[in-house]
Parts: sequence; structure tokens; C-alpha cells
Amino acid sequence: MLQRVKKIDGVIVVVLLMLMAVSILSIYSVTHGRDEDGMHLQMIRWYGLGFVAFFGLSLFNYRLLVKLALYIYIGGVGILVLVSLFGTVKYGAKGWLSVGSFSFQPAELFKLVLILALASLLVRKNKSQLLFWRDVVPLSLVALLPFAVVISQNDLGNALSYMVILVGLLWIGRIKWTHALIGLMIAGFALLGFIYSYIHYHEQVTDFMSTTIGREHFIKRFDPWLVPELASSDDSYQTRNAKIAIASGGMSGEGYLQGGSVQSNKIPVIYSDAIFAQIAEEFGFIGASLLLLLFFILIHRMILIALECKDWAGPFLIIGIVAMLLYQILENIGAYIGLMPLTGITLPFISYGGTSVVINMASMGIAMSVLLYGQDVEEELPAPALHF
Repeated sequence: MLQRVKKIDGVIVVVLLMLMAVSILSIYSVTHGRDEDGMHLQMIRWYGLGFVAFFGLSLFNYRLLVKLALYIYIGGVGILVLVSLFGTVKYGAKGWLSVGSFSFQPAELFKLVLILALASLLVRKNKSQLLFWRDVVPLSLVALLPFAVVISQNDLGNALSYMVILVGLLWIGRIKWTHALIGLMIAGFALLGFIYSYIHYHEQVTDFMSTTIGREHFIKRFDPWLVPELASSDDSYQTRNAKIAIASGGMSGEGYLQGGSVQSNKIPVIYSDAIFAQIAEEFGFIGASLLLLLFFILIHRMILIALECKDWAGPFLIIGIVAMLLYQILENIGAYIGLMPLTGITLPFISYGGTSVVINMASMGIAMSVLLYGQDVEEELPAPALHF
């Protein structure tokens, strides 16, 4: 055990501590003196629990999680269904389960569950190239089932993350180039077709979304992104003021606790998914770039771990985690500079939120477990008792 502890990647631990410091300072900056004052202290407690999960999973052999992944997946889908039945609505999405004063977001947790399930199924392919009907379609269904459940809860951000994780794992899982190219072309044309239709047939599309499928919440997300001139002032308020704050930061920022927009409370719930606006306004382009550098170092270290692993389960897990983090980073920041729709996805390790922080730290613990146990002789996985 001691020998494994000594192998823990110190760079990753230091980067996580630095991200924790950035998160706590940023949350304090936008909550002190307000009704939310004290959130930074709660974030410290969440990070404490996160580091427990990180070190606990680091010392837990990831191969056992892979063996149990299909059972974990079934349990995870069951919890998502419970959310649809008994969940509470926050920020327009019915994505929270409450037990007394404690509440958590199962859709966040399921990202890690999906990575485990897909990795478990891929490793049983024994390094063979994926066939479309035998492999790609069943794997896609494993991701599409939770996608459909979470979309029904109006949680677009987490639902899309499942698709990104699927694409990342299919790519490393040796999907045929022809299948990958066809899939990307279909997805690309579908996206372009949706954007074109939304802009040029806005009234018809929004009427269908609001009255036929009951997704008026999505319109409030898409309008500020695609047709800002048609968006109501309420719908575009957050992203418009966030863009102003980011632009105001300039090269070096307005100074800690000195941001004109973020300190005047012009950006709703900025401590959550809009926290990047605080960093950009108060620390400028330099501060935002340093944050992205920390993310790059973290992802780079994980890829190095994947390359050194002696089995296939480890790299599958790490690529799934990397895909999850990259999507969250690009979607969160992109939404506030006008490149992506606002989906409510959090900025990993920075935004306020217990479920998000603990799950991200747990993901890093699994990546560290791959480092500590991935050099051992590969154990053959037993034939699964459950099939999809």
C-alpha cells in the first residue's frame, strides 16, 4: 500500500489544490456581502469530501469497478428514472433528488457511471475492431438510454455530455474510419440543419418545441445563442452581461474583488456555471489563460497515464474522463463568449456545486488508480452476467 501511495502523481495533486484555491477565491469574490455569503466555506467542505473520494478511489483497483460496471449502470439508470418521477426542479431542469436538507444531481454522477459501463463493454471486445451492428449500435444504445431520460428532465448540458463520452470511447475503441466519418457527417449535417432551421424558420421551430414537445426551456437557451436579436431581455440577460464582464477584464483584469460587473451583481448565479466571467473580469486574459493552462496540465498528465497503462480498461476510463472534462470546459466557457448555447453545465473544479466537485474529484481518483494499478499484470475479465 505504501509503495502505491508513493506513486501518486504529485503534479496532479498540486494542480487539483490550485484549482481548489481558484474556486474558493472566485466564489468568495462573487458571494461576500450577499445572501450567498459563506458559500466559499461550503465549497471547502465539498472539496474536503472530494479529496476523500480522490484518495480513496486512487487506492482502489479500478479493474474491480470495471467488472461491476454493468450492475452499476443499471442502478444508475434506475436513479435517473427516480429523478424523473420524484425529482425537484432547479434552474429549469428537473434534475435533483432531495433527502431531507441534502440534495444531489444524479445526472452528474451518471457521467462517471457511463464511462465505467462503456469501458467495461469495450474491453470485452478484446482489442478487435468495432463492427457496426454488433458493437457500435449496442454501445450507442447504452448512452442513448440515459440521454433520453436526462433530456426529458430538461438537462441538456449533462445529456450532451453522454454523447461526447460515447464518441470519445468509440474513437479509441477502434471504430472503423468509414463508420466514424459517416457518423460525423450525419451529426454535422444534422447540427447545421438545426441551426439553419432555427434561424430561418424560428417561429415554426419554437412553436413545435414549446407546444408539441414541451421544451420551452430550450428556446430560452437557444435564442440568445442563435438569434440574439429575437431573444427577450430576460433570456439574454445572463450571457449578455457575462460577455461584458469578460471583455472588461482586458489583459490583466480589474483586480480581485474589483470587477465592475461581477461585484455589482449583474450576472445571476455567477458562483455557479458563470464563474468564468469573474475570473476573466478580475484577472483578465492572463488569469483566464493560466486557468486553461491548469486544465491542460491535468489532461496532459492523464493522457500520459493512459499511454503507460498495460491493459485496455485503464485507457478507456481515462479517455472517457478526458472527453467529459473537455466537453464541460469548452461548453461552459464557449457559452459565455457566444460560441455555444447556454446549457447550465458547470466549469469543472471551479463552479460552486457539491455533486459536480465530488464527481470530478472521484474521476481523478479513478485516473490515479490507473496509474497505481495499471502496471500490474492484466487480469482477464469474466464473461458478463448481464447483456445489453
